[in-house]
Amino acid sequence: MGKLFIAIGVLLVLVGVIVEVGGRFLPFGSLPGDIHITGEHGSFSFPIVSCIVISIILSVLLNLFHR
Repeated sequence: MGKLFIAIGVLLVLVGVIVEVGGRFLPFGSLPGDIHITGEHGSFSFPIVSCIVISIILSVLLNLFHR
């Protein structure tokens, strides 16, 4: 059980580093097709295309590692 927690922790650290470093180079959240609405009382952002791209990437990676 301890090894599982260590593996999950290392995985979370790697994902955090990728998000921090990759956020500077990859424009997730501001891709064409993402919805941004700004009004008088606030703003709303729904990154639908970014979610689809992340879903495709994770599906491919998980299928590669699952086999």
